Amino acid sequence: MLSSLKSNSSLIGASEEISEVQKLLENISSPGAVHMPSVHHFLPHLLYNPSSLKPSYQKTKGRNGVSMVLGVPTVKRAAQSYLLTTLQSLIQNLNQEEQNKTLIVVFVAETNLDYVLSVENEIETQFSSHVESGLIEIISPPASYYPDLTKLTPTLGDPLERFQWRSKQSLDFAFLMMYAQPRGLFYTQLEDDILAKPGYLTTMLDFAYTKIAANKPWLIIEFCQLGFIGKMFKSVDLPFLAQFFIMFYNEKPVDWLLDDVVTVKTCNPNINQKMCLEAKKAIWMQHRPSLFQHLGVHSSLNGKIQNLKDKFFGKMTLFYPHKTNPKFASTESSIASYGKHTLEGAYLGKGYFWGLYPKAGDHITFKYDPPINLSRYLFRSGNVEYPSDRFYNASVEILPAEMLDGEVTVTPDGYAIVGKFDKTGLAEGFINPKLFPISEIRLNIHSKSGNWVILSEVLIETKQES
Repeated sequence: MLSSLKSNSSLIGASEEISEVQKLLENISSPGAVHMPSVHHFLPHLLYNPSSLKPSYQKTKGRNGVSMVLGVPTVKRAAQSYLLTTLQSLIQNLNQEEQNKTLIVVFVAETNLDYVLSVENEIETQFSSHVESGLIEIISPPASYYPDLTKLTPTLGDPLERFQWRSKQSLDFAFLMMYAQPRGLFYTQLEDDILAKPGYLTTMLDFAYTKIAANKPWLIIEFCQLGFIGKMFKSVDLPFLAQFFIMFYNEKPVDWLLDDVVTVKTCNPNINQKMCLEAKKAIWMQHRPSLFQHLGVHSSLNGKIQNLKDKFFGKMTLFYPHKTNPKFASTESSIASYGKHTLEGAYLGKGYFWGLYPKAGDHITFKYDPPINLSRYLFRSGNVEYPSDRFYNASVEILPAEMLDGEVTVTPDGYAIVGKFDKTGLAEGFINPKLFPISEIRLNIHSKSGNWVILSEVLIETKQES
């Protein structure tokens, strides 16, 4: 199954598969019967490989019967990837009960196995417990699912690259929707560069059930005004939508096709535009405030800058204050700060630290006199406005009163390494009491960064002496 990702589909050696498909088609036909259109009429190349509609890679625990399936398509980006930040936001804003009624499907819309496995490894490393529980599953399509996009004639005057990108996106969404369709009651289309509000799932389900109970039919409920982000559907409606996207995948962008679906269902030539818009709003409902926000600026289309924000999302949290941190003697930073975004302000919970282009050998140090019994630390880098301004290769180090031979890794200058920043820009951990007391905490940067760096949360917890 996995090997089909490494090669393009070929007619060579597929004669037996073609024969099987033909026999199946003959079995469901009879002389004089009318042949209704199917997906094979719009994507005839699928007839050559019956496996084209099966994921080539699948990491699943088989979770079914959930209230909500969240579809997160992702592609390889030339610039910054926001996928892990997106998943972190989706998960941390669900309580345990909400997690139990949710399935997050990450659709890696690439056919290179090495890349797919690299994404799977990152997700598995960062969210192992949620993969194991079945909350997250990962799939990718076979190369044979896609037609030869180079042979299609561009429409709407789009450059070839943009035309191929948007045509493939429509096919991606159709595949993801139909994979998710039997798994839950509702389905919400997201993207791989979004943030979610706390309690978003309960808000969405309550809103949907309220409309259903009031006998107000709907096709779409919108929880974000941008593009296809946060569009919720009843799973029973997904086959119709997927079929529509497949019929016109090379005609318009997928969000335009969604609008066309609603127009077909509500408008006719005998009503004016105003009446048409009102009719569309009746089945394309909007929830305010928005529950999802777009982050970052780099589109999945190479070279496209997309600095879009949903004005109905509300104010975003740029830093997390902790005003109970123990008193420090001094702070030091070899990274120059920008404007009023100082290290002291971040530590005291008055704002966030924003530093210019960290490089290997740079450090941030908090010194304590008298030393403290540091029990737990948490450092969060980046924020929702600048998610890329985070620590990428940095360690958390302490200067303890006494080293434990063989139990900790020690730097050449005598600091014990107790943690490091993960791929989402977060470092947190607990300290062995045998290392008490601690006179310094140091964030040590090991490589040059092409971005500035933001320290948006500093949490230092201490343990009282018994």
